[in-house]
Amino acid sequence: MSHEQSPTAPHSPGPRSPGHDSGREWAAGGTIFAGLMLLIAGVMAILEGIVGISRDSVYVTTRGDYTYNFDVPAWGWIHLVLGVIAVLVGYGVLNGAEWARYAGMLIAGLSMIANFIFLPYQPVWSIIMIAIDAFVIWALATYHPRSMRAGGALL
Repeated sequence: MSHEQSPTAPHSPGPRSPGHDSGREWAAGGTIFAGLMLLIAGVMAILEGIVGISRDSVYVTTRGDYTYNFDVPAWGWIHLVLGVIAVLVGYGVLNGAEWARYAGMLIAGLSMIANFIFLPYQPVWSIIMIAIDAFVIWALATYHPRSMRAGGALL
């Protein structure tokens, strides 16, 4: 038999076209970004929550009467709880846990809703967080862990 390829040797698919798996690779990189953003946004939400709980006059409403009017300590607790969960889920996403993908989409969705309701208090920050949450949901929804490395973890 020649040094070519034996019948039992695995067949290599040959050279890849430039855009072959770019969507999957992009989603894998997006998943790492999503996990990191969940961690970072969670820490920031924890800090934001602590400030809201400890000081009543931190946030100023930019509009008059608002339908979803909560007092500042209530917002503090909402952000604190969401932040702690986001940190735990972000850690799970970075470790390749399947449950963390679904929990990450759920917590990003809840964060998106909370930030929408929080718009009158911090409009620019809320819009930025809504956009990041949308990207986190997309990245976690489009990435399929079957294509991860054998170890399972993303990092």
